Amino acid sequence: MPIYHTLGRVPQKRHTAMRKPDGGIYSEQLVGHEGFTGTSALLYHLHPPTTVKSVRKLRDLKWEAEEDQTLKHRHWRSSQLKKGGSPTLDRTPMLFNADIGMLYVEPDEQDAHFYRNAQADEVVYVAKGQGTLETQFGDLPYRAGDYVVIHRGIMHRWKLDLAHEQKFLVMESRGHVRWPKRYRNEFGQLLEGAPYSERDIRRPTDLRTHDEMGDFPILIKQFDALNEYVLDHHPFDVVGWDGYFYPWIFNIHDFEPIVGRVHQPPPVHQTFQGDGFVICSFCPRPYDFDANAIPAPYNHSNVDSDEVIFYASEEFMSRKGIEFGSVTHHPDGIPHGPHPGRYEASIGQKFTNELAVMMDSFRPLKVAKAVRSAEDETYHRSWIEAQHARVAAPQNGTPAPAVALPLTD
Repeated sequence: MPIYHTLGRVPQKRHTAMRKPDGGIYSEQLVGHEGFTGTSALLYHLHPPTTVKSVRKLRDLKWEAEEDQTLKHRHWRSSQLKKGGSPTLDRTPMLFNADIGMLYVEPDEQDAHFYRNAQADEVVYVAKGQGTLETQFGDLPYRAGDYVVIHRGIMHRWKLDLAHEQKFLVMESRGHVRWPKRYRNEFGQLLEGAPYSERDIRRPTDLRTHDEMGDFPILIKQFDALNEYVLDHHPFDVVGWDGYFYPWIFNIHDFEPIVGRVHQPPPVHQTFQGDGFVICSFCPRPYDFDANAIPAPYNHSNVDSDEVIFYASEEFMSRKGIEFGSVTHHPDGIPHGPHPGRYEASIGQKFTNELAVMMDSFRPLKVAKAVRSAEDETYHRSWIEAQHARVAAPQNGTPAPAVALPLTD
């Protein structure tokens, strides 16, 4: 995240005494990744961040993969997954490997605890909802369409606006999430041709310093387990900070689609880069403008990646039978493409209103047991059944027999 930012009071020089009004010294803390060489920030606390009263392990958080390893295209309806609960503790795992995990939650409870994911960066796509992400770095108001990026180790708490329904797609990355390298120059600045700019990145703006003593539980995810640390003071006691490491937000509607005379491949929609995966945004945009262009994607076989799409609207140019919140998984090893009829129907179309988040992983993904009940078991047959329906369409004005389809437009 190569934008320097600062809030509150910091001393003139790093690692020098910043005095409190009573003559004491504020406690300095370096937070960052890759040891002392990656992006980092310096925080100045009223109290040392190390004054822990008690610790205990709460439970394991290992994601269980389903036993059925059949290679096939998959489709789940998130609307059929568990509803409610905590935004941090009641996430349903969907897909995962050693690099990336995808989870889903529709929270309706405020967390009393503070939360820190110590083993992964989190990218939380807010499909629906609004509220505030409270952090040591300050408050970050969020709204529908936001990608909320919370780097590993950043303590936070979701303050939900419960007047609005909340739907979160959560991606947990073992590596550091960043802007794609090809969008940046050698100095880290976003290029003129990038599909967004620094002006689109929202950073913490309201630093609220709490000076409260008591018992403050912090739940920490590490080693695939949840641990509780009880601090003797409110952890949001920061009076100032500066650096390059902090939570930030980018809204999907601020992504500037790249279009061409003929169909552009999915990398033009890339929004984030991780280790072993990418995240892309499919947004409303004009279609290709060549008279003979076919806007729908061609059939393709990505022989070294799995493709996952979360449908953030009910419209998607190449798919039938999806709904808001559908998730499809097209695994490495078998081709996929538009449903029959979508390819031809896209010719001559001028615009799409689709909205979707795609995650491509470069190692095979495992399917979690927890999503079994939400699966559309017929999805892998949807191409052939749609094709048979087309073949059976009326010929020479003669009505064709009805064909039952598991999917509809």
